[in-house]
Amino acid sequence: MIVNETERLNLRVFRDEDFEDAKEFWGNDEVMMHCNGATPHDLLIRALGGYRKCHEDKGLSVYAVEDKETGKVLGAAGFNIPEGIEKVELIYHFGKQAWGKGYAKEAAQACLQVAENHGQVRTIYAAADPNNIGSLKILEKIGFTFKEMKWFDDTNQEEPYYEYEIS
Repeated sequence: MIVNETERLNLRVFRDEDFEDAKEFWGNDEVMMHCNGATPHDLLIRALGGYRKCHEDKGLSVYAVEDKETGKVLGAAGFNIPEGIEKVELIYHFGKQAWGKGYAKEAAQACLQVAENHGQVRTIYAAADPNNIGSLKILEKIGFTFKEMKWFDDTNQEEPYYEYEIS
C-alpha cells in the first residue's frame, strides 16, 4: 500500500519480501554507525511486521522507500510513535547505494506530508548524531527548527534535537 509518492519514490507499507533490501540499510553496520549499530538480521522480519501493524493501528509508521523506476527498496523513512500520535519522531535510513542522491530529503518531505494529512499529528521531532552532518542539514532544509542539545539513552550521547510544528 502506497502512502505517498514523489517524482522518484514511493513511500509504502513494508512487506515481508522487503527483508533482503532492509538488510542493506538496517542490517548494515556502516549505514547504522550513527544509530547504535545494525539491527540483527533475525530481528528485521519482526521489525517489518511491527511497522506494518503500526500503520494498520495508527495510520502512521515507518515506511519502505521504494525507487519507482526499479522497484527496489532503497531505505526507510517515517515515524516512530513513542507516546501518542500528537508527537512523533521522524527517522530515515538509506543503504549506501542511495547516499548523496537526495533521496533522504525527498522521502523526509514526503513523510511530512503524510503526517500533515493524518490530522492528529501536531509536532514532529528528530535528532541525529552530531557527526552525521548530512542528516542535520536535511532537517534544516525541510523546515525543522533546532531546539537544544538533548541526551538520548538509546545512543548514550547528547544530540541536536529539532522540532517541526504542524498548524
